[in-house]
Parts: sequence; C-alpha cells; structure tokens
Amino acid sequence: MLIKNDQNNFGLITILLHWLVALVTFGLFGLGLWMMSLGYYDDWYQQAPDLHEGVGVIFFIFLLIRIVWRWINPPPKSLPTLKKWEKVSSYLAHGMLNFLLLVIAISGYLIITAKGESVQVFDLFNVPASLTGFANQEDIAGEIHLLAAWAVIGLAAIHTLAALKHHFFDKDATLRRIFGLK
Repeated sequence: MLIKNDQNNFGLITILLHWLVALVTFGLFGLGLWMMSLGYYDDWYQQAPDLHEGVGVIFFIFLLIRIVWRWINPPPKSLPTLKKWEKVSSYLAHGMLNFLLLVIAISGYLIITAKGESVQVFDLFNVPASLTGFANQEDIAGEIHLLAAWAVIGLAAIHTLAALKHHFFDKDATLRRIFGLK
C-alpha cells in the first residue's frame, strides 16, 4: 500500500486519518452525550469534561492535519461508475463534514475559554484563552457545538449508508478503497 493517494487508491495516511477522525468523532459525541446526563455528585462530573476537552484539542490538531493532507494530496478520482449527482453529493458531504467538525472544535474552544481560562490538555500543554468576553459566549457556543455535533452524526450516518449502498447494491470499490483493499 502506498503512503500517498494515487489516481485510483487512497494511501495509508489518508486511510488512517479518515478512520481516526471517524472513531474519535463518534467517541467524543458519545462522551458528550454521557456528560450531559451527569449530575453534580457523579464521580465523573469533573473528569469527563477534562477528558472531552483534552481529546477534543488533540482531535482538532489531527483534523487540521487531515484537511491540509487532503489539500496537498488530493483524493483518487471518482469511480467511473458513479453518476454525476453522486460525485457532487460526495464532494459536498466531505466538505460539510470537515466544515462542521471545525465548527464543533472552535465552538468547544469558545465554551471552555468563555471565562478566560485556558484549555488544559492532559497536563501536557495549555491552549490559552484568546477569544473571550462575548455576551453569552458560553451559551451561544454551547448551542452551536451541540447542533453541529448532531449534524455531523446525521451526515456521517448518510455517508455510511451511501458507502454501504455502493458496496452491497452497486458492487463497486468505494468502500474497499477507504479500507485500503483492492
């Protein structure tokens, strides 16, 4: 398997970044939902947000790497069996997923730093609070964070169903390519 994408196949870096972002996205979503159900006296009331924030910052770094990687190493050509609307839908869906993931990361940062406190990332480093003091910053960013997270999950579900449709009904290589299979 090649490290970089070629005209017909995804490379190892693209495949690893795709699945890393996908798994962490669903993990952070599940953790976020669970956090919302915690009461003040629950054991994880303080630790769960720290975990969510730390993983979220590292996720943001990998998301930026993924976006830059896609820019300098374009994906393979679409399969010739795809209809024009499928190609356009795929392009728009990938763009929207990346955009919404950025919105989630930035709004998460705005939630955490609303009171001027930096983001502590697993006692490894801090991300300073640079955008603070907006009226209702924490509440507005929280609403955006939640809505964008649900939008990503919905779009990812459609993305997954489309990949399964290509694999089981169209019998093309769409799904096999993102697993690095021929």
